[in-house]
Amino acid sequence: MNVFAKTIGFSLGLTLVFTSVTQLLPQVEGEAPVERKVDLGSLTMDDFVAMGEDLFMNKGTCTLCHKPAPLGRAPDIQGMDMVSISAKRLADERYQGEAKDAAGYILESMLEPSKFVVAGWGKKGSNDTVSPMPHIDKPPIQLSAMEIDAVIAYLQAKDGNEVTVSLPSPEAAAEVAAAAPAAGGAAPAPAVTAEEALGKYACSSCHAMDSEDVLVGPGLGTIGARLSEAGIRQSIVDPAAVIVEGFPPAMPPDFAEKMTVKELQMIVTFLAEKK
Repeated sequence: MNVFAKTIGFSLGLTLVFTSVTQLLPQVEGEAPVERKVDLGSLTMDDFVAMGEDLFMNKGTCTLCHKPAPLGRAPDIQGMDMVSISAKRLADERYQGEAKDAAGYILESMLEPSKFVVAGWGKKGSNDTVSPMPHIDKPPIQLSAMEIDAVIAYLQAKDGNEVTVSLPSPEAAAEVAAAAPAAGGAAPAPAVTAEEALGKYACSSCHAMDSEDVLVGPGLGTIGARLSEAGIRQSIVDPAAVIVEGFPPAMPPDFAEKMTVKELQMIVTFLAEKK
């Protein structure tokens, strides 16, 4: 009887320990969207530049590819003076665009990235004639004209250059505030479908979802035939664990931390069914 009581006591104690530990772990699922309020009607240029930096780092998903070598899959534009670099690219004989100045070149590079592809950074097999960069004004990133101007302002200002884009008019700012919650309202709500989650985290900006075509990263058209659900989950949660041959470790290590538990599971299940 004494042995039995000790066994029960030990089991209960162990259960309490595990329960306490799980309460200390971060709980991702069910977090409420964070409010990001910006008074667009009274923006200063400093505010506009700060907005551009935030868009560059977050919604624009620019840092997924634009980062220092060897991790980057695109030029490290944060480490470059984009105004002077733009002048050199406008003078390059391979330039096919219509821009006349730095602001125009940066704008063009976001809206029509294949107008000029930096040598060595083109889509594989294109001989640097096709850019792997998505059109930033179209889904899934879909920055507004005002947000694009803010990014240009940031890229000009970060190296001490004059900002040549104009602040949005109060009318334009009010229109964007009403139409785009990310610019002045609540952060995006948790996705409810796998397709919505893939769009929210701009997965298709780097991976072809319905083929094996190489964009920035490998195509995922038949990923379920190559990896189990556990393998797919690991590639998202710990992308450096297994690196596909021929690709640098460009995927952010904290990518999964931005997702809710449900969003991550929906993406894993969706990709596992692609065979």
